[in-house]
Amino acid sequence: MEDKSLDYNDYVEIADGIFWVGFFDEKAGLHCNPYLIVDNDEAVLIDSGSRDDFSTVMLKIMRTGTDPRSIKRLIYQHYDPDLCGNIPHMEALISNKELKILSHNENNIFINYYSAKSIKECIEGLGFSYSFSSGRKLLFIRTPYSHSSGSFVTYDTKTKVLFSSDLFGSYDTDWSLYSSVIENCSDCTPEKVCPKTKKECQIIGVWDFHRRIMTSTKALQFALKQIENLDISMIAPQHGSIFQTSSSCKIIIERLKSFTGVGIDHFLEEEGI
Repeated sequence: MEDKSLDYNDYVEIADGIFWVGFFDEKAGLHCNPYLIVDNDEAVLIDSGSRDDFSTVMLKIMRTGTDPRSIKRLIYQHYDPDLCGNIPHMEALISNKELKILSHNENNIFINYYSAKSIKECIEGLGFSYSFSSGRKLLFIRTPYSHSSGSFVTYDTKTKVLFSSDLFGSYDTDWSLYSSVIENCSDCTPEKVCPKTKKECQIIGVWDFHRRIMTSTKALQFALKQIENLDISMIAPQHGSIFQTSSSCKIIIERLKSFTGVGIDHFLEEEGI
């Protein structure tokens, strides 16, 4: 899909019943992507966003035709403020006694500091899955220390979309919702400006993000092993751009599998330790 056809002031339906409801700021180098999944009269919101983004996110949710009271679960794939900062505002407007927050126990310890109002359920206690009334299932896959101890990703078995949290995220000053990664990116030597797309190289943006955000090369490689054999139609990260084809998903997974010098490993190399 060509980004020029998109209005970032509105929601974007990225797959059947899945909506990007994020905030676009052309001056920002780091974009956050909350996602809404609607299944009949139920909805789930993944990584709802920061406090300042609340009004934008909620307005887009309502523009999809979704009644906020139909949101049954808030899923947080780690506990950073760019994901969790607007929890109290979400709880107030959703105003549903059935609302629960789903995350890993390691995250819920900290999520309680954003709000102790909603019941917290731990994904490990749910068998690492959540089912809608229709039977549609979300699978939760642990990716510890990529970048926090309780980090995980969410896989929608219906659309085969992987909500990857910080994995596959990137820093972008020339941001677009959909990635410009193409077949030529599978074995290219990344340059600051891609000679094919004439845009900033997204491979470099992804590498830079993972080098600085992930804890270590070992943690990143473990996370990639957990997901590389999934049948993935699309990767929807919490930062950066969406990898919207199965081929671009495979390319970015392979490029990260060959990437070293991540986190503490990069720091030790820089310090000569």
